[in-house]
Amino acid sequence: MKLEAGKFLFCSRYLLLSGLALANMAHAQPSPTTAPANIKIGYIDVKRLIDSSPQMAEALAKIKREFAARDDAIKTDDAKLAALRQRYERDNAIMTKDDAEALRREVDATERANKRMKDEAKAELNERGRTETSRVLRLIQDTAIEYARTQGYDLVIGSESALFANPRIDITDAVLQRLKQAGAGAAKP
Repeated sequence: MKLEAGKFLFCSRYLLLSGLALANMAHAQPSPTTAPANIKIGYIDVKRLIDSSPQMAEALAKIKREFAARDDAIKTDDAKLAALRQRYERDNAIMTKDDAEALRREVDATERANKRMKDEAKAELNERGRTETSRVLRLIQDTAIEYARTQGYDLVIGSESALFANPRIDITDAVLQRLKQAGAGAAKP
């Protein structure tokens, strides 16, 4: 399923940066003449977190389960349409003109109904995908901020805003581990 993840990634990264910046601004500001001696900076690959988080995998599985019945109905209706088309092609020449036109109208009506059902399903699927992606991105952001605060980071940047990040400051695996722990905790009854 292709979601508008690019927009969400872009927004989430800037929300993450803004949240961290605001949180750090609340702490005492050094005087302009002195620079902090030990600035701790981290980097997060947000796309990898989205692709690897158990929360996103569960969200996609949930959406698939929700739309399974509708997918089956669409497949059934497509089979019905194919049978109608085959009947029309096969029997058109031997049918009366009125019967052939009636069958053609039935084929056309079924075709329109199937298209409408597919369009509605696609729109709902996209909306559910955006909703779930947004929820997971908020969770990723909250987890990253919580991790950054507990580990004493002054700044954490996302992959969209970084031109270069040394692997030494990459905290993606640590945040992913927290997401997995949160996912495992949520899965237990």
